[in-house]
Amino acid sequence: MNQPVQKTATPRTNDPERTMADILAVAITEFADKGLAGARIDAIAAATRTSKRMIYYYFGSKDGLYVAVLEEAYRRMRSIESELHLADLPPEDALRRLVGFTVDYQLAHPEFIRLVMTENIHRGQYLAQSESIRALNVPAIDGLRQLYERGVAQGVFRAGIDPVDLHMSISALSVFNVANRHTFSLIFQRDLDDPRAVGARRDSIVEMVVRFVRK
Repeated sequence: MNQPVQKTATPRTNDPERTMADILAVAITEFADKGLAGARIDAIAAATRTSKRMIYYYFGSKDGLYVAVLEEAYRRMRSIESELHLADLPPEDALRRLVGFTVDYQLAHPEFIRLVMTENIHRGQYLAQSESIRALNVPAIDGLRQLYERGVAQGVFRAGIDPVDLHMSISALSVFNVANRHTFSLIFQRDLDDPRAVGARRDSIVEMVVRFVRK
């Protein structure tokens, strides 16, 4: 269900970075709730007390703003992920922390899932225009690869697993909780918002991934 766009503090025109950050914060909600076609630059401008002209000045076009929103959504997740200090933990503990974080983050940020789903509807054509999206995601794969290789070297993890495939599996399990929550809950008559159900599902996903990787 669409929610009204929340207003942010008045952006300062002499502070371009702050102004762009304010616009992106509102635009993330607008594009996540309404998709690319339904999102309105007028609504974003009104919520940030700026103008369409200023938005176009910073982002070039509606499509340009949408691409910037996708980049910002990935940047936020990867930024927090980089602070997990996985290298400081034994391999299995590090993997548990990473999987648990991914589950928690996706559940806490359904707007990220909706943006990714929207972009998949567009077959990734706008994300393909981004000059930074691959660089934003390389550290995530490198970190998982290093974690996995440490586990193999220590005899904890089995050999022969592709880190990108492992990343895909972790993402798939985490995304399903958000993307299919309403339909799954309705069909199977389960309250997936119950804290006990959330915790049990989180534990189940962590355990599935660890058992898959463990030697």
